Amino acid sequence: MQGINVILKKELADHFSSYRFVIIFALIAMISLITAYMVGLNIRQQLEGVAKPRFIFLMLFTAPGAMFSLVQFVAFFGPLVGLILGFDTINRERNQGTLSKLLSQPIYRDVVINGKFLAGVAMITIMLVSIVLVITGLGLLVMGIVPGLEEIWRIFFYLVISIVYVSFWLGVAILFSILFRSTATSALASLAVWIFFSFFVSIGANIVANALATDPSPENPEAIIRQARIIKAFQLISPMELYTDATATIIDPLRKSTRSMISVGPMENISMARFSGPLPLGQSILIVIPYIISLVAITIICFAVSYTVFMRQEIRSL
Repeated sequence: MQGINVILKKELADHFSSYRFVIIFALIAMISLITAYMVGLNIRQQLEGVAKPRFIFLMLFTAPGAMFSLVQFVAFFGPLVGLILGFDTINRERNQGTLSKLLSQPIYRDVVINGKFLAGVAMITIMLVSIVLVITGLGLLVMGIVPGLEEIWRIFFYLVISIVYVSFWLGVAILFSILFRSTATSALASLAVWIFFSFFVSIGANIVANALATDPSPENPEAIIRQARIIKAFQLISPMELYTDATATIIDPLRKSTRSMISVGPMENISMARFSGPLPLGQSILIVIPYIISLVAITIICFAVSYTVFMRQEIRSL
């Protein structure tokens, strides 16, 4: 597509020279490294004088540090990266008058939106790959354990799912930057969507489950299970829930399903590993393939809506 390389290089240069990208990247990298270092030290202390089970390296991503694990951290704060990269992608140039000048050149309008989205995806990929590689190296240094081939493949699939997940939020931010002329309005709208899916979906799921479930008491286990299923079904409308379930199953071979009624700690996982066979990577992928397809679908739909709205806008309004 003619001109897309020009738009892509220009957007990448803008992102790399942006102070906000440097700040958010440094902040996320610092928190991720601190969490991984604390988890690595804890696992090394717990495994002193104990035979090391399989897939212990993956616990670097799943075991909680001071407050949360790396998987939980990316699930909650990863969307902010996509929102920050895209909330002023279009309206900033529209307000500065550079967008109409750009479209007056021999550059197709779809090249502009495609180039900006691909540049954002490239930045997300660079950020996540860099963080995962640094954390992997830190785990090698702290834990002294070399990951196996299947562990590497699981980390790779986790990385791919994370890129798709954050790219969805980039598409949301680009959509609002097209719909609203004000950058402040598009930023607030993007944050409102993130807050809704992060907090209010879970609250609404509990309210709906309490209203529909009858007598969820300890003496009525069927009602408890039904309530849990209602909560889970309602929460699946959230991209965050889709991502959390998919990555938790991929990165944890001992997890046989995306639906877990109880949560266990890292040492309990080690004990379970000695008496329960891990799930092969292919089986883990089959379990989460509906979640992965859903994440890819909503990402494509979100960008398609942005693309359609941008292509239908009058040039004078740009």
